[in-house]
Amino acid sequence: MTMPDYPAGTPNWLEVFTHEPDRAAEFYSALFGWEVQDSGPDFGNYRTFHLDGRLIAGCMTNNMPPEVPNVWFTYFSTPDAAATVAAARAMGSDIQVEPEAIDHMGTMAVLSDTAGAMIGLWQPGSLKGVEALGVAGTPAWFELHTLDYPAALKFYRDVLHWDLHTMSDEPHFRYSTYGSGDSQRAGVMDAAGTLPPGVPSHWAVYFAVTDTGAAARQTVELGGHVYQGAEDTPYGRIATLSDPTGAMFRVRQVGASHDG
Repeated sequence: MTMPDYPAGTPNWLEVFTHEPDRAAEFYSALFGWEVQDSGPDFGNYRTFHLDGRLIAGCMTNNMPPEVPNVWFTYFSTPDAAATVAAARAMGSDIQVEPEAIDHMGTMAVLSDTAGAMIGLWQPGSLKGVEALGVAGTPAWFELHTLDYPAALKFYRDVLHWDLHTMSDEPHFRYSTYGSGDSQRAGVMDAAGTLPPGVPSHWAVYFAVTDTGAAARQTVELGGHVYQGAEDTPYGRIATLSDPTGAMFRVRQVGASHDG
């Protein structure tokens, strides 16, 4: 298995942001077989998840008030975080965290796109990004559910320099991808008619599993929740779940199945 490459604008890191990091770490270790490493007090006890020695994701403590939800958070690769932040600010983006070096690992920033979805930027240092994709227990897809589809497309095209491709432009289903064919890196869905009231634009992450139904059942056994059970779609057999701390994620089936 080779290290994924991360051209500018590509999702290259993700972390679960949670009030209960110990509980979250226990859940994902059981569900995906991840090993957990604690960075220690110098880095706020930031945890990293690993699978077969490969770095997969992070776990950051949510120190905000209880009403601030626990979420999976996506970062995008940039060769120059300061320049990307300046471009985002010029478009009206709300910058939450200015570019900040994280030791030798890289430089991060946090901001919103102009449709309201929160994102991170990651300028790689020694930490290049997720070290395995698309196999069981690793990220399989990144997808923006946006309340302002035209604004979102403009933001990612102009700020992250996406090569956008329209997959569907029907009134009931508008969807574009970053890249095409086998080079697709992420998707943008017009969710203005489907997101529940009060739910903002957000990035969703899909993890690969060998059995979607089994992953949903195990999620419940581990104290999580099934929001949408396993179903067949043109893009694979998927389910929408949450961990016991409320952070939502999706799973997509890869490889052989014994799913009932």
